[in-house]
Amino acid sequence: MSSPLEHYAKYRTIEVYSSYQRLGRMNTTELTIHLPAEEVAYLKAYAKAHGLSVTQVIDRYLRRMRLLDNHNPLPELDTITGLVPSDVDVEAETIRHLQDKHSR
Repeated sequence: MSSPLEHYAKYRTIEVYSSYQRLGRMNTTELTIHLPAEEVAYLKAYAKAHGLSVTQVIDRYLRRMRLLDNHNPLPELDTITGLVPSDVDVEAETIRHLQDKHSR
């Protein structure tokens, strides 16, 4: 069994500053996280390749997560949800329909 020190040797610590704008001011909070070394290396390489800082990459990811959490589907989707029975193979029916349509 490895010692706790050996376990954490595979991890790197990065400090992340999350930010948001409120009334024209930038408020930031410091956050220290521990990630596997290979994930930190990937994160840094990704940020560099896209001209961003590590903080910006994480900030953008968190903003996207928030948008997805707050996403409400259109009411029109509720009206058609469940119209196709669950036992229908939609992919096979689509292929059959397209073959019929284009074989005329």
